[in-house]
Amino acid sequence: MEPRCVVLTRPTPYEELIAHHGTHGHAEWFLSRQGRDLRELVAAHEQQLQAVDTVWRSIPSTWRSTRIERRDLDRFLFEPEDIVVAVGQDGLVANAAKYLGEQPVMGVNPGGFDGVLVRHAPRAALVLLPLIADRVAKITVRTRVQATTDDGQRLLALNEIYVGQRTHQSSRYTLSAAGREERQSSSGLIVATGTGCTGWAKSIANARSTALKLPQPAAPDLVFFVREAWPSKHTGATLVEGIVQDGGSVTVSSEMNEGGVFFGDGIESDPVDLPFARRVVLSRAEHGLHLL
Repeated sequence: MEPRCVVLTRPTPYEELIAHHGTHGHAEWFLSRQGRDLRELVAAHEQQLQAVDTVWRSIPSTWRSTRIERRDLDRFLFEPEDIVVAVGQDGLVANAAKYLGEQPVMGVNPGGFDGVLVRHAPRAALVLLPLIADRVAKITVRTRVQATTDDGQRLLALNEIYVGQRTHQSSRYTLSAAGREERQSSSGLIVATGTGCTGWAKSIANARSTALKLPQPAAPDLVFFVREAWPSKHTGATLVEGIVQDGGSVTVSSEMNEGGVFFGDGIESDPVDLPFARRVVLSRAEHGLHLL
């Protein structure tokens, strides 16, 4: 069976601004009052449209194809034969990782982004898509982190999973890791992959000048960081970071009556509830993300 190419995008800042203000003219007036020029956003929007068009024209005519936006991910049914092309910023690849199995992902940079995960120019799709289908393209397997609750719910993420209060305020729980256990009150914690160590986890590591050697993107190890742990008569602040070696795990037992959640890759709008006494185990996922 011929593969299906799924082109993944998200609204550009220009589209989001028009959706909020209604018209180009009103958006232009609003930005001018802030000392900004709408032409910057228009240029980036047109660059994105051109990149998507280039990718779309590169899809072999015998293939099936469809285009979805990031907001469609939680209700889109991916097929085993799919090839996913994310056109935009790095976050799109991470957003898709939550919903994919072993489908290959090609990240396309329309221009203007750092391109850690979206490495390829739009015109490269013409050559690379057939190579992916023929299984001769170079694929890197990026480690993913998974969270599994004691009632059977499961969440995957490419960068990191956050556990704590949905408001990022005081989170109460018991943390078990590296053979130790500590009851904590903090701003929540994250468990990150090597890929995640180029983002949020790296920011935390830099801020606290950690001596931990962070895992590389394809490494099987994970790292955890507790944010702003508060030492008190009933809570500790000594088990605040560590490497989770392959095969190891971190367990969080919730003590939050309301607002306890966990979510992946910054998608706060799609959390899993973590009520009082619910436990979640975080570890390396069995299958990684297949990234071109």
